[in-house]
Amino acid sequence: MELKSELLKSIWYAFTSLDVEKCGKVSKSQLKVLSHNLYTVLNIPHDPVALEEHFQDDDDGPVSNHGYMPYLNKYILDKVKDGTFDKEKFDDLCWMMTRKKNYLTLPQGSMLSEKDSFKLFCLFNMLSEDRYPLIIIAEEAEYLLKKISAAMSQEWDGKPLEDLLSQGASVLEQGLGVWTFLEHVGAGRLLRVTSAEAFSLALDEVFLEMYHGVLKMAIPDRDGKRCLLCVKTHNKSYEMSASDQRQKVEWIQALQTALRLLGEGKLCLHKELKLKRRVQREHSQWERTHSISSNHSSQSEDSNCQGSDTERERHDQQIESIIQMGVVYSNVDGKRYMHADHVRRQLALQPAAPVKWEQTLHEVYERAAGRAFPRTYELGPGRQLGATLQRVNLKAYRAYTHVDVVAESDEDH
Repeated sequence: MELKSELLKSIWYAFTSLDVEKCGKVSKSQLKVLSHNLYTVLNIPHDPVALEEHFQDDDDGPVSNHGYMPYLNKYILDKVKDGTFDKEKFDDLCWMMTRKKNYLTLPQGSMLSEKDSFKLFCLFNMLSEDRYPLIIIAEEAEYLLKKISAAMSQEWDGKPLEDLLSQGASVLEQGLGVWTFLEHVGAGRLLRVTSAEAFSLALDEVFLEMYHGVLKMAIPDRDGKRCLLCVKTHNKSYEMSASDQRQKVEWIQALQTALRLLGEGKLCLHKELKLKRRVQREHSQWERTHSISSNHSSQSEDSNCQGSDTERERHDQQIESIIQMGVVYSNVDGKRYMHADHVRRQLALQPAAPVKWEQTLHEVYERAAGRAFPRTYELGPGRQLGATLQRVNLKAYRAYTHVDVVAESDEDH
């Protein structure tokens, strides 16, 4: 699920770059080319007739992104295996397709090279929100800029970002798109950069750490062995040296982190950190809202208001108890509810939002490698859940069972 979600972000850019008329649809001939390129770069055996068969009833017109998704899931994404393809080459393919439409030439005066722009594009997608069109919120943009600033060995200056946010509420509330983000970084409106070369070197370091998961890189110690440390395994021991005590501590921490991630079946530290930051933001938002509600309740002298607040607290407690009993997912974005205020915000959006069945099923059936899927039962007439589950997660579908429910007739009494 996590890998598929990552791949979809870049594919979304490639698909929209083919939507020349911005109508949400792409011709089948272009989708054939896109699919062929995806098969090649993802190292999947190409099925030349699958696309024709899948859209055999739709020969007269272009295909929307929703129409392409079932084919993309079944014939491409469900067959992708982590470690069998070069993720950077895949992102570069999608970047080249979308760059031709949205970023054909570097803005005049930009400090970004083409390689810099590509790396920022990848890091942007990694930190972007899991909704479309893709955006990066201010907190995640600040996190990335701080990492680059630290890699340049300069103190973080948040004033450029604050100035941009103060220009309008849209950036703060809606976030930044990737092309706007690249424009601002290239123009120096988000980071104070004195040397484009220093920026590129710092970006390389951050890219290796965040994108490739390189926690620490070895640098030859020309002064001989100092600050020794020993890594012992079942079969062999490895002796390492660091240039100073600080480097030794950093190496030990990096090794401990790498071993922990390996034991938990995780490949990237920064994906885990992103999830933790998101949970912390939602918790902080809930605390702020709850604090405001509590202050308002204590200051109000109107008995009706107090009664309303008491009723709301009672409802919140009921909602919290339901969430604690089991995982509950939102139809708006497919994500699990975290707390009562989260439920209230999502329910306000639900009447006008499409139901995200596929995204919800992805979340429900996400499993670590090797972990068995639960048995799934669909009761009553129709097999809509089973059909959707088969399309988005074939392994989970194998544990699916449909149960017919027949109403008792009067003769049975």
